[in-house]
Amino acid sequence: MNLRGLFHLGVIYIAWGSTYLAIRVAVREGAGFPPLIMSAMRVFAGSLILFAMVALFRKGRIIPKGKELAVVIASGLLLWLGGNGFVAIAETRVHSAYTAVIIGATPLLVAIMESLLDRRKPSITLLGFLFIGIGGVAVLNGPALTSGNLGDLWAAGILIIACISWGLGSIIQSRNKTGMTPEVSSAWQQMSGGFGLTLFAIITHEPLPAPTNEAWIAWGYLVIFGSVIAFTSYVKALRILPTRIVMTYAYVNPVIAIALGWIILDEPITGYTIGGTLLVLLGVMGIFREKKRIA
Repeated sequence: MNLRGLFHLGVIYIAWGSTYLAIRVAVREGAGFPPLIMSAMRVFAGSLILFAMVALFRKGRIIPKGKELAVVIASGLLLWLGGNGFVAIAETRVHSAYTAVIIGATPLLVAIMESLLDRRKPSITLLGFLFIGIGGVAVLNGPALTSGNLGDLWAAGILIIACISWGLGSIIQSRNKTGMTPEVSSAWQQMSGGFGLTLFAIITHEPLPAPTNEAWIAWGYLVIFGSVIAFTSYVKALRILPTRIVMTYAYVNPVIAIALGWIILDEPITGYTIGGTLLVLLGVMGIFREKKRIA
């Protein structure tokens, strides 16, 4: 397998596994960062840094041609507004580990969406693993379901929408190659997502930010490691490796997020957390094995 692709995959594993913690620190109660404004500021900063790097090192053309503009705008809105923005909204209420496990179910939805797009009937095995993953999400929400905590169930719904949006954005990105470098594509996607996030923040009347020092540090980490380094590696990996391989970050990210949440934020690891995580990862693993078998 391509070593450059594996290097970028490793970057995604480590960086994105830790961004759930940083998002939680930036938007939790008392941090002073409204989630949509925080996300918009993050991606605007990331896009400007990437554009500056492209101009400085002259890494290809900057202006999209033809359908390239539609591709980067559509994928940027899906990945950054629908995907990342909704994650930030959810993390104002729920733990980073919980969020990471729910988002870890994204490959399950991608497998179904790709079957529908390719007009292929999903196999019984594929559907079986999908239901295992859904069962894991249900187990994670066991406490909320039994206690009737509608706030946590609302957050779970927001995260499922984020999964669908991120999956669609990834499919558009992988199936519509552009002639621009990954850095330029990433910059345009983040710029598009930033405008979408800003508009949504205005519509929902988010308050002006007043971040704590801790929230600013978390935001800076998200800009450098989450937006610039990891997302560029994600775009590069999608160009080099099959989508199903790139999506294996879903195995690793929840484990890293659970460990960091427990160590740094003292987030609880319960039987629901362990059981739900194992079922989601089993479902994702089964999806990849099934897709590899029929490829």
